Amino acid sequence: MTDNGTAPVPEPAADRGAATGPLAGIRVVELAGLGPGPMASMMLAEMGADVVRVDRPTPPAIADVLDRGRRSIVVDLKHPSGPETVLRLAERADILLEGYRPGVAERLGLGPAEVRRRNPALVYGRMTGWGQQGPRAHTAGHDINYISLTGSLGAIGRAGGPPQIPLNLLGDFGGGALYLVVGVLAALHHARATGQGQVVDAAIVDGVSHLSAMIWAERRYKGWTDDRGSNLLDGGTPYYDVYETADGGWFAVGALEPQFYARLVGLLGLPEWADAQDDRSRWPQMREAFRSVFASRTRAEWEEVFDGTDACASPVLSWSEAVRDPHLAARGVHTVVDGGEAPAPAPRFSLTPGRIAEPQGDIGSRSREVLADWGVERFDELLSEGAVVQRGTPAAR
Repeated sequence: MTDNGTAPVPEPAADRGAATGPLAGIRVVELAGLGPGPMASMMLAEMGADVVRVDRPTPPAIADVLDRGRRSIVVDLKHPSGPETVLRLAERADILLEGYRPGVAERLGLGPAEVRRRNPALVYGRMTGWGQQGPRAHTAGHDINYISLTGSLGAIGRAGGPPQIPLNLLGDFGGGALYLVVGVLAALHHARATGQGQVVDAAIVDGVSHLSAMIWAERRYKGWTDDRGSNLLDGGTPYYDVYETADGGWFAVGALEPQFYARLVGLLGLPEWADAQDDRSRWPQMREAFRSVFASRTRAEWEEVFDGTDACASPVLSWSEAVRDPHLAARGVHTVVDGGEAPAPAPRFSLTPGRIAEPQGDIGSRSREVLADWGVERFDELLSEGAVVQRGTPAAR
């Protein structure tokens, strides 16, 4: 714990294999995939788990850019001994994560029944977009498709304009990876208490719908409508919106509470709007007044005006600007990984700080090491017969 009571920013471990973090001692097998599964695995690794990613001999069409923090072992699942190798790893694991279409893991002999027959206490995490059942369960999709079906994509955007795509943050990582992590850790807690593992079915459509719980409550009790860009948090109100500045920059305004709204209009030099926050009939004129005033100064000038105030107004930064922001820099929100900028692990722990997920080398570069560390017997035979492949160069440790 630091002097001001905050949790410290994780530092790279001198030995990248060192067990640090609240999940130290937990073993995870990850069947390689894309998007939310790798994000969940990276988070578990940053919290101290020993995560082993099982890669296939043929490189995927799209590379996993979230491959930090865990060792790779290449297993040929078409080889007679390939699935057995994964099952032997699963015998020694606490969690297994897979993101295949429904039925694929079962056809490989690596479904929940097969795995948990070997290890009844294992938590089996399944990550999909559509879920394990339903009319769309066996069809392809991506983040944009999953959030489109939940109503969330249709709710984002300007009135009269098309839905706006929130990158792939809402589906893949918000409704997907985070719910998978919460689910497997909750199931692990139960398994540790009872000795009984279970299957965690994490579907993006489920997670995104659950993330929207407040909006569903607003629809039921507060009159939130299906009209995009006309509600409290979607740009429908002039005091929760973004405005262009004189130099082409943008400023975000989120003055929802009366006291914050009063501070906002005061600093904008618009005291005549102090009593109009809840008067919807005047919102079009209010928005135009805000737009005109923000356009009269540069973004930097407005930053000086609002700095340290409770007006809930802040500059809209680019990715590169965010790294240099004084507040984010003071908290150490970003770090350097493999010579490039990356977010630091979150959340932070006061007693068991996590570790920055570092690159672990080429795919399959730690195959032999993993088998030895996890106590897989006769691993030399698996390597010699081609069920497991050792290749590439491990990252320096």
